[in-house]
Amino acid sequence: MLTTTEQRLTAIREWLAQHNIDALLVPHEDEYLGEYVPAHNERLHWLTGFTGSAGAAVITKDKAAIFVDGRYTVQVTKQVPAEFFEYRHLIEEPALDWIKENVEKGASVAIDPRMHSAAWLNGAQGKLAGSIELKILESNPIDDIWHDRPEPFVSDVRLMPTESVGQSSESKRAEIAELIKNSGADSAVITALDSVCWLLNIRGLDVSRLPVLLSHAILHCDASVEFFLDPARLPADFEAHVGAGLSVYHPEKLQTQLEALTGKKVLVDPAISNAWFKLILQNSGATVIGAADPCLMPKAAKNDVEIAGMKACHIRDGVAMSKFLSWLDNEVANAKLHDEATLADKLESFRKEDPTLMDLSFDTISAAGSNAAMCHYNHENQPEPGQLEMDTLYLVDSGGQYLDGTTDITRTIAIGKPSEEMIKQFTLALKGHIGVARARFPKGTRGYQIDTLARQHLWAEGYDYDHGTGHGVGHFLSVHEGPASISKKHVDVPLVEGMVLSNEPGYYRADAFGIRIENLELVVEKPTQGDFPVLAFESLTRCPIDTRNINVNMLTRPELTWLNEYHQKVWDEINPLVEGDVREWLRAATQPIVHA
Repeated sequence: MLTTTEQRLTAIREWLAQHNIDALLVPHEDEYLGEYVPAHNERLHWLTGFTGSAGAAVITKDKAAIFVDGRYTVQVTKQVPAEFFEYRHLIEEPALDWIKENVEKGASVAIDPRMHSAAWLNGAQGKLAGSIELKILESNPIDDIWHDRPEPFVSDVRLMPTESVGQSSESKRAEIAELIKNSGADSAVITALDSVCWLLNIRGLDVSRLPVLLSHAILHCDASVEFFLDPARLPADFEAHVGAGLSVYHPEKLQTQLEALTGKKVLVDPAISNAWFKLILQNSGATVIGAADPCLMPKAAKNDVEIAGMKACHIRDGVAMSKFLSWLDNEVANAKLHDEATLADKLESFRKEDPTLMDLSFDTISAAGSNAAMCHYNHENQPEPGQLEMDTLYLVDSGGQYLDGTTDITRTIAIGKPSEEMIKQFTLALKGHIGVARARFPKGTRGYQIDTLARQHLWAEGYDYDHGTGHGVGHFLSVHEGPASISKKHVDVPLVEGMVLSNEPGYYRADAFGIRIENLELVVEKPTQGDFPVLAFESLTRCPIDTRNINVNMLTRPELTWLNEYHQKVWDEINPLVEGDVREWLRAATQPIVHA
């Protein structure tokens, strides 16, 4: 009897034979190219059984390979049967390289252009030119074969009043329309889900962990907008909410409306829009202008109302974190060493005490002991969750989607007595965290210029961490928001006032322990005595940093002052909102520490 995986591979190979195609490329992405893929679009999972957040598969008439990055090299072997798929590294041997080596010259490889960015398609066509033919599909074969495909989750459309977001949709559309006009375009196709929701001041829960609606929009330079969502889903006052110049279409009309842009100059972001948009527009006689989504920078620079909301939700999130960490310390003191799943569920239960919590902002990373050495560890992808053990570290990276903002926090907690080496590495990471938090920098500074501040103390000892230092965070939107970041990558986007970015240096020792310290930081302007003001970071997160992991004598006086002042702010703002054992725990956790 054929296994499920074997049956699905057989069905794909039958499709290849029927259409005289030599291979099919199946990425993890769906047509929205977002970080999170809803269950009904998990095509790679359906085909292979792989549940990771990044990957691809290639199926030929007699071979199959799955490509994952370093986060999933163990997981893929447990989920995807080796008798059917070769395991390959997504970065070291990309799918296109494997195709060139394993598919005969002159063969054809099918792709669904909705599952790849326009930038990817341009690169792929160049890479395979003269050797492999790319077949652009009009429909996805998996969609035809996937008979028990889940129905899309249809959430309520939430209208965000202007007093909650600080700017009306009409005002936003006028602002973005001016940017479109300045770029030389007549219209812009807005494909990023968070950009659409930001532009129209709406939210939903169509995608787990991301408060958006599965939709698209076309914004014209006269500020009129075409919105593509089933009209039956919209509340009666939607048109009044968005304002004049709104047209609503069923998503089935998207292609028709794109084709109506014949002769127009249309802005499309090649990095975050799928290739299908560019192909349809070009075939319809439109001129495609490849440029960044014009919503990105205005969305990233939070206004006063959004900033106030972010500050307020971080205080409430700090209450939940304090309740959890107080509970955890008490459990450990009573020799109750829980597993990672129990801990994640307990933390979520504390967050759910807040009625404004709409969802988590991502799946909680609850990592005990050596599991924390995998920086994107997920206990739900393991055969069984790990267990706390004494004299180790526990890393918990978590966050919430609240009506007034989005949170993301990582704390590394001592379980018993950490070793001297754990304390040393934690303190080096903390020094980097403080270096970023205390930074002062001129306008125009890019994130990669800040990144060195986070790594310098680890570098001095011959250590580093293999991830970025900071990512943007949205206002009740994506927890990973572009376009700015803090990392080694030379992202040419300035940090501007109102942006919210994470500050999360860490250290990971394979099979031993992992450390990360993460706060969210607001970019603010600071007056100076000099000729021009400078920018700085203001920490939004309100939760103690575990001082049991710190070698205080490795901290300079300014670093120690920052830490004590930060803990004083945590105490001042969280103390009035907690009581009993939690307040006593908070009092102890925020006590000033001094050099020996």
